[in-house]
Amino acid sequence: MIMKKLIFSLFALLLANSLPAEPKYDPAKLPKGHDYFELRDGLANCQRKFAQEKTGRVIFLGGSITAGGAWRQHTCDYLTKKFPDTKFEFINAGIGSMGSVPHAFRLERDVLSKGPVDLLFVEATVNDTSNIPDHPEWMLRGMEGVVRHMRAVSPLTDIIQLHFVMEPHMKDYNAGRVPDSVAQHEKVAVAYGNPSLNLAREVTDRINAGEFTWADDFKGLHPAPFGHQVYANSIARMLDAAFAKPIASAAKEHGLPAMIDAQSYAKGRLGDIAQAKIIKGFALVPSWKPGDETQASGRKVGTREGFVNVPALVGTEADAEFEFSFDGAGCGLFIASGPDAGQIEFSIDGGPSRTLDTMTHWSAGLHLPWALILDDQLKPGSHTAKVRIAASSTPGRSALRVFHLLLN
Repeated sequence: MIMKKLIFSLFALLLANSLPAEPKYDPAKLPKGHDYFELRDGLANCQRKFAQEKTGRVIFLGGSITAGGAWRQHTCDYLTKKFPDTKFEFINAGIGSMGSVPHAFRLERDVLSKGPVDLLFVEATVNDTSNIPDHPEWMLRGMEGVVRHMRAVSPLTDIIQLHFVMEPHMKDYNAGRVPDSVAQHEKVAVAYGNPSLNLAREVTDRINAGEFTWADDFKGLHPAPFGHQVYANSIARMLDAAFAKPIASAAKEHGLPAMIDAQSYAKGRLGDIAQAKIIKGFALVPSWKPGDETQASGRKVGTREGFVNVPALVGTEADAEFEFSFDGAGCGLFIASGPDAGQIEFSIDGGPSRTLDTMTHWSAGLHLPWALILDDQLKPGSHTAKVRIAASSTPGRSALRVFHLLLN
């Protein structure tokens, strides 16, 4: 018996020594003595609605970290516990790979169509950094497009902007720089009075303080459960501070300041591909799904919900061409970029032809939903865009699949 106990104790000791140490993380202890949120105009409208009218619609707009994220469920649980008599409707408007630009164009469909919104969470720093690193102006135009459109249609809605973390963000902060996506989104938060929470800065500081590690605890830009809990704890800390304020006697409309960027996508919308005029080579497919082109290196290429088994305007050969007319100041295409994605040539109002490559870093393994801006510097008015698949020097690179027109 003694020998068995000794063996068991030795085994337990060896096991304990082989396991990673528990993170030394206290969410209430701030590594630099200051918090990472700004309340600005606060959350008085949704607080009053939740507490007094006992109903609330909360929407989470973001990318894959939101779409499948435990932080979102933790936040729903927090609100339900904080306002136990309130009937909540929680809506997940997260779609993988989506940053601020597609958010701005899909806002009507995925947020405003759901009815009055009391509280909107929006995140896009990770996908903006990944998807459009060379276009900080698009990061601003996309986020201002979301916020300004929301303000114009629903001035009582409270908006929280979340800045999630990835390794390039930590590298920037450790080099004394603010990541472009965080800086651009913060301009919007400041101008429109939105509460914001800089989780990119907080996680960087906590890792530098030795509270946990990126590799073993947080485990990537798609966080492990521990990382999602870090996000949720910080969101709860911000909400606690906001909801500690006295309940407002009446709802108050948020103001609509001057635009930061006149080209912001504040009137962004999804246009119907059925309105496009096919010139040659394209076909309107009622329910597109991948064919043989999904085979790459012997494995099947994936798709994303909402971009498969739905209508698509499809061309697969060079010189295929279509055009569309619209009223606005900018346009683009919402496509799925797969392993056979090609280059396109386009012109606006008969102007010079321009070329864009629709292939992305991720297209070899996924028909990736992608918001492709053609031109956002047009004079407001009526325009016609013509799009053609260009000849390719790479075999098998001549496809374009359009699911929505982007109109601003």
